[in-house]
Amino acid sequence: MNILRRNRRLRTNEVIRSLVRETVITPNDFIVPLFIVEGKGIKEEIPSMPNYFRYSLDLLEKEIKELCLLGLKSVLLFVKVPDNLKDNKGTEALNPNGLMQRAIDCIKNAVPQILVMTDVALDPYSIFGHDGIIENGQIINDPTVEVLSQMALSHAQAGADFVAPSDMMDGRILSIRNTLDNNNLTNIGIMAYSAKYASAFYGPFRDALDSAPVDVQNIPKDKKTYQMDYANRIEVLREVESDIEEGADIVMVKPGLCYLDIVREVKNCVNVPVSVYQVSGEYAMIKAASEKGWLDHDAVMLEQIYAIKRAGADLIASYFAKDVVKLL
Repeated sequence: MNILRRNRRLRTNEVIRSLVRETVITPNDFIVPLFIVEGKGIKEEIPSMPNYFRYSLDLLEKEIKELCLLGLKSVLLFVKVPDNLKDNKGTEALNPNGLMQRAIDCIKNAVPQILVMTDVALDPYSIFGHDGIIENGQIINDPTVEVLSQMALSHAQAGADFVAPSDMMDGRILSIRNTLDNNNLTNIGIMAYSAKYASAFYGPFRDALDSAPVDVQNIPKDKKTYQMDYANRIEVLREVESDIEEGADIVMVKPGLCYLDIVREVKNCVNVPVSVYQVSGEYAMIKAASEKGWLDHDAVMLEQIYAIKRAGADLIASYFAKDVVKLL
């Protein structure tokens, strides 16, 4: 056959495939989510997230040093708050000696160069498991934003490099930016959860932090009044544009795999870095299927990570970060 263009020539072996590969994964692509708990000597596995753990501060230091040895440079912190410290207004979130603030200090003392990002939302601190203050059965926006701004300020004063508002309240990025700037913290970055969908993939995460919405009469049983409708695509551009105009340095799409069209849509429209959160449900599905022997764990894990990066992610928050880097 007289075929001049034989595309298979570039697939002949792994050497040529690696040389012409369009998407490359490195440790620099990852943000590592970490779950923190009170106590000492605690490294407890999360039942719905096999091989992922909650850490007390004394063991957190060891984990951070291991991440650095692997070349991972950024972490995103979440705290599991004891029930007796929860209320409707997230009061404990502003405690300068709270678990989040101590975790930031612990990490910065252990490895000063690591980039520390912190979750800014009220659900871990809320008796109702919501990201906002509740009045008369409604999640109220503006008073919540005031608390979130002070929460972000507390994290920054404790040593965080970036704050990551995950609440989806209107106007919170501008309020946080102004609060940080007015306190001479102009170098603190904001990674905005700009396209956070009301997804069913968050279940294991809520188990990890005991932060699921409670089933109480007259209280919303889901987060659909503030997180985005997963049937919508165009709406995300309004959200992203607003957050960038208000001062976001990085915008996030969450979850990952079912929203790759959104990732590409956002990447094509913005001039700031785009992060993607490969969420707990995506992690748990791979773990469960591989335990059954139905999937090759590492092969599927890598394929999903490459898909997220190929879609346009500049950064990937993933519970697989350590596993991927070890394979690479």
